[in-house]
Amino acid sequence: MATTWDPALYLDFDDHRSRPFHDLLARVRTTGPRRVVDLGCGPGHLTPVLAARWPGAVVEALDSSPDMVEAARAAGVDARLQAAEDWTPAPDTDLVVTNAVLQWVPTHTELIPRWIAALPDGATFAMQVPGNFSAPSHALVRELAAEWEQPIVLRSEAAVAEPAEYAELLAATGAIADVWETTYLQRLTGDDPVLRWISGTALRPVRDALGAEDYARFEARLAPRLRAAYPASADGSTWFPFRRLFAVARKP
Repeated sequence: MATTWDPALYLDFDDHRSRPFHDLLARVRTTGPRRVVDLGCGPGHLTPVLAARWPGAVVEALDSSPDMVEAARAAGVDARLQAAEDWTPAPDTDLVVTNAVLQWVPTHTELIPRWIAALPDGATFAMQVPGNFSAPSHALVRELAAEWEQPIVLRSEAAVAEPAEYAELLAATGAIADVWETTYLQRLTGDDPVLRWISGTALRPVRDALGAEDYARFEARLAPRLRAAYPASADGSTWFPFRRLFAVARKP
């Protein structure tokens, strides 16, 4: 089932969501690319960063969500609707950047070698995915979904691979791989901030599966579990560890 997206809700935590993108780009050494692809551009808020860094390149922005594409176009980004599963890089694609996207693509470990094989020599493939599917924020959602009276299909802990697996996958293509992970300790504020954080991402399939009333009940039952797993500090803020996985692969 396709997941629907709320661009405004997704951008509620723009600073936290954008930081891994900038950390990923810091390890990209590409100079003078002809075409740069933002594969899974979301609401298009980061695509201009690519255009600014490589002003001579054609910047291609793609996303599988009509709502995200509409938001990106409203922001001035010439985005188009394209599912990653059906995409093939154009012959002049010298850089592909995919930020917090591939965890939604179950076949991405099969697609990555195909994409890299289709890229020209010297091209770079750069990716970032969350690595927190075993964290309480996700485990508690799966736990509650399993208790629910109607089926809710969610991603498992295997939605992404481990860093060493990505390193092996990329090295097997002949590319020079740079793979790492970072755990960001994010300071969240407000009422039920972890619930609000995941409502823009991890809870989207739950929202799609349930009607408005049932989804409100789901949130009401999930909230106290999340508060127990992520207690507020004395100042009222909540520290939320978020693990991210990164990989940059350059074809010789």
